[in-house]
Amino acid sequence: MRRGMSIEIKTPEQIAVMREAGLVVARTLRILAGAVRPGVTTAELDEIAEAEIRGAGATPSFKGYHGYPATICTSVNEEIVHGIPSRRRSLRDGDIVSIDCGAIVGGWHGDAALTVGVGTISAEHARLLEVCETALWRGLARAQAGGRLGDISHAVETSVGRPGRYGIVEEYTGHGIGSAMHMDPPVPNYGRPGHGPRLRPGMALAVEPMVMLGGPETVLLDDEWTVVTADGSWAAHFEHTVAITPDGPWVLTAEDGGGSGLGDTREEDTERVPPT
Repeated sequence: MRRGMSIEIKTPEQIAVMREAGLVVARTLRILAGAVRPGVTTAELDEIAEAEIRGAGATPSFKGYHGYPATICTSVNEEIVHGIPSRRRSLRDGDIVSIDCGAIVGGWHGDAALTVGVGTISAEHARLLEVCETALWRGLARAQAGGRLGDISHAVETSVGRPGRYGIVEEYTGHGIGSAMHMDPPVPNYGRPGHGPRLRPGMALAVEPMVMLGGPETVLLDDEWTVVTADGSWAAHFEHTVAITPDGPWVLTAEDGGGSGLGDTREEDTERVPPT
């Protein structure tokens, strides 16, 4: 981790407003996932997202951010992150599409992403999505007050490494979030447990594994936004915003606060404990 980081600590009231933004993002992603089908364009998904976010009284985080032209990022197949929605990009049966979405309520941000299969996808690609989402939840489960940031990064890395050979993106990371979308500290998807900044109540982080079927190398396209795999392998991306609280992780962009996902992780941990 770099020195000189300034990590924003939020009050409980500020975290509560972030929860409002997170719920807007959660509902928007749920609606978008339901709208994904063969023949729909990524621009149509973008229009749905903007209508949902603004209809909830929120503002899209991404639109206009450093000149970004859309409300969501739509990254298809070998595109990892930051794909720009287009009327020329129609989804086809068997594709996978990552949708990244952010919203602002009262000056506070929520940010999340998911990857969805289009129509019927292959078993290999379904497994890729499962591996990436599982790694996200294993990382979120380590967002515990008193721990270290590296605990989250290490949990993501080891989860991805368990099922088989997958690449983990290194150039792009998760991030702190709150009064701005991208803040300190960076949250890599690899690292050593017990290292990095201490996790304190009032911190909020966007944890976002990006996993590919091939190597970890990436290429930035000429549009200066879209990031693709260097070897053409397909990639998945899942993300949630989590608040560090005295009572454990609060997943602000999950409609149930993370109860089901974190519960599944706890059950997995229990299953691995050998009988005494």
